Parts: sequence; C-alpha cells; structure tokens
Amino acid sequence: MAFIFVYLAEYGFLYRKLQINMWLGFKKFIKYFFLVFFILLVGFIAFNFDAAVYGFRQAKGQLKVIFNTRPVEEVMADKTFPDSLKKRIELIQEIKKFAVDSLGLNQSENYTTFYNQHGKPILWVMTACEPFELKAKKWHFPIVGTFTYKGHFEKELADKEIAELKKESYDTQLNEVSAWSTLGYLKDPILSSMLYYSDARLASLIIHELTHGTLFVKNNLEFNENLADFIGEYGAIRFLAYKYGKDSEELRKYERSKKFSDAYTKHLIRGTKKLDSLYHSFNKNLTISQKTSLKFDLIGKIITSTDTLMNGEIQSLRKSRRRTSQVNNAYFIGYLTYQSKQNQFEKEFRTKFNQDFKKYMAYLKKAYPSSIVF
Repeated sequence: MAFIFVYLAEYGFLYRKLQINMWLGFKKFIKYFFLVFFILLVGFIAFNFDAAVYGFRQAKGQLKVIFNTRPVEEVMADKTFPDSLKKRIELIQEIKKFAVDSLGLNQSENYTTFYNQHGKPILWVMTACEPFELKAKKWHFPIVGTFTYKGHFEKELADKEIAELKKESYDTQLNEVSAWSTLGYLKDPILSSMLYYSDARLASLIIHELTHGTLFVKNNLEFNENLADFIGEYGAIRFLAYKYGKDSEELRKYERSKKFSDAYTKHLIRGTKKLDSLYHSFNKNLTISQKTSLKFDLIGKIITSTDTLMNGEIQSLRKSRRRTSQVNNAYFIGYLTYQSKQNQFEKEFRTKFNQDFKKYMAYLKKAYPSSIVF
C-alpha cells in the first residue's frame, strides 16, 4: 500500500510538472504568435502606409455610420418621425422583398437600420483617368481587390487627393454617393436621403446594391457595375409593373426616362470611340497645349450633339450642357465602367433563358462565384 501511495505521489508530481510545462509552452507559443503577428503588421503598415491610413479612415467613417444608425422597427415606432417618410421606409422593405422573392437576390440584413444624414452628403467617390488615353487609374485594396474609383467619408480628404491627381495631369471627377454596398460584411443602412427619391429611382438603387451583396467578382469592376446596373434597371421595371400595373403612369414615366438615358449612354459610348481614335492619332510633334485643345474641342462636340438624340428631353439636355466644362476623360470612363456591357447581359437573359430571371440569376451565381467572404 505504501508503495502504491509513493507511486501515486510521484505520478501526481510528474503529471503536475507536465501540466506546468504544457502551460509554459502554450504561453511561449502565444507570446511568439503575437510577436510574429506584430512584426507582420508593422511590416505591412511600413510597406502599405497609405493603404493602412486610408483603411483606418474608411473604418472610422463606416463605424460612425454604424454607431449612429437606428433599427427600422424603432424608427417606425417613433411618433415624432413623419408618417410620409415611414411610408418610404415601408416601400424600401417592399422592394427588398420583391428583389429576393421575384429576382432571386440573396436575403440579407441590409436596410434593416436607418441613418439620418441631417441633409449632408455622406460619401464622395472620385475617379481619375489618363489625360490623353481612356485608361482609368486603379486603386488596390486588400481582400476586396482592385477598383477604378475611391471613396472618402470626408470631403476635405477627397478634395485634397483630387488636387494631387490633377498635379499628376489626371482628368478627375468627384461625385456624391447616394448609396454603397459593404458586400455583406456589414448591414447597409437606409440613408435618409433615399426617402426623397422617386419610386423608380429607389427601386433601381436598392436592387443595384442588393446585387452587389449577392454576386461580386473580385478585380472585375466593369462586370460588377454593369451587371448591377442591368439588374437594377430591369428590377425597377418589374417592381413598378408589380406594384402599379403594366399600364400605370409610374411605369410609363420610368420607361420614358430610361429610353432617353439609354440613348444618352449609347451616344457617350460612341463618343469614347471617337476620343480613342483621336488620342491614337496624336503624333510626337504635338504639344500638350495642342493635344488639350483638340481633346476638348471633340468633347464639346460630343456633348452638344445630344440635341439630336430626342426632342422631348430639353431640360436634361440643358443640364448636360451646363456640365460641358466639367466633362473630361474621367466622365466618359464612368459610362464605360457602369454601362458599356449591359446589352450583353440583356441579350443573354432574353435569348438563353427566355426572360426567366430567376433561372438567369441562378446561372450567374454558378458561372461567376462571388468573391464575398462572409
């Protein structure tokens, strides 16, 4: 018996020693793990300082939005919130449900929260393009990939970067953003500015962003934006027909607007081909001043010739003329990015899938696996 107790005591001592050694080993592993992680993090920041600073600012802006959102249920129960705007929130929920049930887009937590902008823009997006080549500047971001635009939550930072790009001779554009998608990483909120959009614009916008949250191909911005625009516009037509009827004024008004918009887009894309030909015709003897003069002479002709598109959209044409001084290569690149390939999607949808959109959506999900990481 004594032998057994001695053995157990020694075994217990050895077992305890083993536990201590295992704990010390684990602590050592944790210590080295965090040391290696810290070294890698410092190295990443050192070699990607600008990207790290930009990422921090974007996270700060996004967190500001998140921490100041309210659940939709809370807003709808708020007696001080206008009933007219509550109806717009209800419409957004109806559009979202339609997009999931009738178009096959993914269910998500998007638009279940509300952010009050207090009448101020929330995000600015800039694009840049070579001065004598229709080649967009690209920005590279970890995880999500490469984009031909860059967003800022702070207008001052956007203005500063635009000024720097101009010094490098880039053509630039800076626009306010009406909505954006976090690709499923976060819950995209309803922005207060959305509540003042027309039904058609709201449907197109919501469905566009929900498309990004359903299917997003890394490093293929042109594909992503053209697809989202196609589905957004098609979805808006389907939704208006569903809600108001195929012969409703709401649907007819949107189709008239879309007809002009499509004609204007095709006109500008034809214009990009003329610009491309002009830039390729430049010889080495031309000065920067001469190239610039020829470039903006042609841009002016492209924009002012919109008079011949349609007779019933005088106000839109006047608005386009007022923008002539702002139109440059970056303006045209925007149309190439968002709308140059929509006809391909429409043709595929109508000829291969007999206009069965759910089948088409299922095909797209399978053919183009999304790069979204949940």
